[in-house]
Formats: sequence, C-alpha cells, structure tokens
Amino acid sequence: MAVKKGQQLELKITDIAFGGKGLARVNGLAVFVQQAIPLDVVIARITKKKKQYAEARIDTLLEPSPFRITPPCIYSGFCGGCKWQFMNYEKQLDYKQQHVAESFEHIGLIKDVSVHATIPSKLIFGYRNKMEFSCSDRRWLLPKDMDRDDIDRTFALGLHVPGTFDKVLDTKTCLLQPELGNHILEQVRRFIKGSGLPVYGLRSHSGFWRFVMLRHSAAYDQWMVNIITAAEDRKTVQPLADQLIESNPKIVSIINNITSRKAGVAIGEYEILLAGTSCIRDKIGLFEFEISANSFFQTNTLGAERLYENVKAYAALTGKETVLDLYSGTGTIAIYLAADAKEIIGLEIAESAVIDAENNCRINRISNCRFILGDLRKTLGQVCARPDVMIIDPPRSGMHGDVVRQVLKMQPKRIVYVSCNPATMARDIGLMKESYSVLEVQPFDMFPHTHHIESVARMEKK
Repeated sequence: MAVKKGQQLELKITDIAFGGKGLARVNGLAVFVQQAIPLDVVIARITKKKKQYAEARIDTLLEPSPFRITPPCIYSGFCGGCKWQFMNYEKQLDYKQQHVAESFEHIGLIKDVSVHATIPSKLIFGYRNKMEFSCSDRRWLLPKDMDRDDIDRTFALGLHVPGTFDKVLDTKTCLLQPELGNHILEQVRRFIKGSGLPVYGLRSHSGFWRFVMLRHSAAYDQWMVNIITAAEDRKTVQPLADQLIESNPKIVSIINNITSRKAGVAIGEYEILLAGTSCIRDKIGLFEFEISANSFFQTNTLGAERLYENVKAYAALTGKETVLDLYSGTGTIAIYLAADAKEIIGLEIAESAVIDAENNCRINRISNCRFILGDLRKTLGQVCARPDVMIIDPPRSGMHGDVVRQVLKMQPKRIVYVSCNPATMARDIGLMKESYSVLEVQPFDMFPHTHHIESVARMEKK
C-alpha cells in the first residue's frame, strides 16, 4: 500500500524516535507520529511524505498505551515547552536511556557501550530556574476557545507553539517554573495590556514589548525579572519595576534589556538596571555563582549538582593533574573540580562567558583556574600544557572536526565528555574510538517531560 499525504491509517506505535515522536511502520516505511507513544493504537493522518519516511498526527486515539497518563497542564500537546507530559515519568527515563544507547550503536558505530539507567531529576515540575516568555500580536487559541468571541487574539505573552515562530500561547501557568513565577508573569501581563503600548509583531517587526525572562535562585529563593523591549522608554517600564518590587519581596533584580534587532532572541544590545541588584546568586553544591540577565547557567540547578558530581567521579583527579576544560562557559565545571586538580585551563569562545568565569573564580576564591578566550580551533593548539584529563562540554552541535583532530593529537589519558545531544556525542566519540575506549555513560534527566537528555561519558586512552 502506497502512503500518501492526507491519508488516514490505523497504526500501532511500536517505538519512540529520538526527538520524541512515536514510530510505526507501514510496509517497512517509518511513520513518525506526533504525540504518540509505544503501544498506542491510533488513526493517524499523514502530514508529510518523503521517500524514506512519513510524518503523521493523531486523528483518533483508539487504544491508549498503558504508559499514557493525564497531563496536569492545560497546554499539553499544544505548547513547545514540554511535549512528554502525557507519558509516565519512569517510561520517559527508560526511553532517554534507550536514545543514548542507540546513538552510540547507530551513529557512533560503537557496540556494547555500558549506558546506565537514567538518573531522574529531583523535581519533575518547578525545576527550571530560567524561563523566557514571548510577546506576540498573534495569539494561538486552544481548541476549546476557538469559538469564543470574547478573547483578544491580538495579544499573547507565553510560549511558542511548536513549528511556528509567530504563534504564541497566552500562557497563564507554566508548571516547569516555581509557582511564584506564574504570579509574576500574570502581574507583568496585566501591566503590559494596560500600558497602551503594543506587543511586538513577530511578522511586522513593530511594537514595544518583546520578551519577559524570569530567573530563579534555587539556593536563596530569589528572582530576577528581565523585561526585553524594542526601544528604551524608562517612563513606561519603571512603574512596572516599582510595582513588582513593592508586591514581591523575593524579587531582588529587575532589568530592562533593549534590542532593536529583528532576531527573536531575548538578549538586549544593552541593558538598564531598573531596581535591585544587577545579578542574582545561586549555588551548585558548595559553590556560589553570580548570574546576570544574559549569563548562561545550568537550567536545572538541583540536577546540575548531581551531574557535576558524576563528572568529578569520572575525572578521578588526585590533585596532581593538569585539566583542560573545553567549551568552559561560565566556569561552573572548572570551579567544581578545582580543589582536586593542580591546574584547570578553560577554553571558551564567548567573551561574556569568560568574564563571568573569572568573576565566579573570585567569588569562590579559586586561584588555579585560568581561561583562554577564542575559537577552540585556534586556541587549543596554543595551549602549552599537555593535559592529563580533558573535560569536553560542547554545544548541541558537538565538536568541530578540527577540534576532534587536535584532541587526538594531545592524547590526554582520560576524557570526560558531557553532552546535551546524544547524536552529536556519539558522532564525536565515534571519531575517537580507535584511540579511546568508552568505559561507561551516565544519562541524567535535566529536562523532565521533554525528550532532551544530558549524558556524561568516561573515556580512557587505549
């Protein structure tokens, strides 16, 4: 039977693909079904047909999988914030472990890698310490609201609908952030709607209000509110800051980032401090970190401590080692390991991250870490010390091939590879498999109710 776009098919979901879609097969053709999980029986409509695969969405759920649960969030299935709320949490952990193991086998072409069971998040809701909410003049309505005439469709403040850049849900409650975040968001929403200034149009590129970013310190239970606008207008924004500070004692920092750029990124060209301090502080383990509005910091604070403890165990430092920390960011891993190393040298391309890393070393009185700014393809070759241990924590895209080749030339005894993308992790380690053995891999669930998974691999020179 030929599969065609628009066709309806009865399918039994047999597996789950990386990316979180359910997988069924029709005469050997892979069909990826949105919001489906193994053992679902569905009537699905084909939305895309390619030579090697098809994509579909569920029209009717005939038999729900035993792994299905009722999601607690009203936006589940429509919001891009988290797509697996309807799946039993233990099953989420199983599938994440499976994705890591399959990536090593099929992408890295490394068989029989010891991939441990996924370590769960301490919190499965309220775990995010940073949330970004977009303003839009095109509100996406839930099916139950489609026929209502009393809803303003020209205003939304919330999270994007998957696969769209301009359609935003007017998110009243997000379960991924601590509860106070939702009250702050509602207060900001009311102010923006009554301000008389328009929200930003993601198609027209006109309007004033662009994003609201909320940061939370898990250690001190304090908040930063970052309002991103298209222009500077302190007379409009300052009263919002005054209201927030007066009504919420836990808010200690209010920032206004201003950007006229069209790119849909919640980072300003410059910023103004409206109230409180310019940073908040949080802790990972015993170490304290200063976080500015645009700093990178691990999104799941409690999960980060478990992750870093695992990195520390895999590094097996004795105090005599020189450690290279590739893609060192704001220095969190380097600082966490510093007491057990002779010296740690961090390499990072973002100047703001290096500034943050050096500041974090001062805060924690760390004297044996130094950071080199620049593209790793150039700076790695300039490092004089031959490392005993190398920590590699690249972005989702993984390592550049030139960097892999330089790592192999440097020949560290041990490598600890930290990744938020099993596919690029497996690809990179596959390029090193002739020289390094993968002794074990530990997945961590830093992002419950999403398909995303963090992993740490322990590698040793053959």
